[in-house]
Amino acid sequence: MINIIKSADRYFADHGWLKTHWHFSFSDYYDPANMNFSKLRVFNDDVVKGGGGFDMHPHRDMEIVTYVLAGELAHQDSIGNAGVVHPGEVQVMSAGKGIYHAEFNNSKSSDVHLLQLWIEPRHKGNAPRWEQRQFTPQERGGKLLPVVSGGDVPGTLSIDQDATIYVSSLKKGEGATHAVKSGHRHVYLFVTKGDVTVNDAKLSAGDQARVQDETTLEIAANNDAELILLDLP
Repeated sequence: MINIIKSADRYFADHGWLKTHWHFSFSDYYDPANMNFSKLRVFNDDVVKGGGGFDMHPHRDMEIVTYVLAGELAHQDSIGNAGVVHPGEVQVMSAGKGIYHAEFNNSKSSDVHLLQLWIEPRHKGNAPRWEQRQFTPQERGGKLLPVVSGGDVPGTLSIDQDATIYVSSLKKGEGATHAVKSGHRHVYLFVTKGDVTVNDAKLSAGDQARVQDETTLEIAANNDAELILLDLP
């Protein structure tokens, strides 16, 4: 079963310095029927204006993945980490037993466009940690490139959950196949650019697919397209 949620049906908020689409209940948006999808608790599609950002704030017991689509995002946290996340770069912050962090647009004039995902961990009270890695357009070109996993996929950033996150850049006419992990799995797919067909379902930029009880996904790019895919328990 593939449930398509169109871009226009997402919750949208304009805070001036922040324009955001929240895919699940978050902050002052509350919908008891839309709290999560499997272990995926938050999927925020944020555009932060130049000079804007999120002041230091706490998290705990959550695996937080940030993927920058355009611009640069500066990060600093209470365990001494600091860095800038560039386009195509993925950052993982395991909040564990508790961490404070701040995120700011690294530019005073240009927007930064990012996706931030929160995934529930397998265990509570882990030691907090942070890491990031660049994945180039060439690496994700024409295929689904794994960038985050539960530690079982070489070359990926790790989180404390049996989940794998892939990114892909497909030229018009190209395709990719995803064989869903065995067991009762959930797949979440979001198109960030262009449009694709997933099995018989068509998705354009900003559309999401919540997938259950499918063993294989055939993804075809109708135009040049970018997407992110999560395979979850």
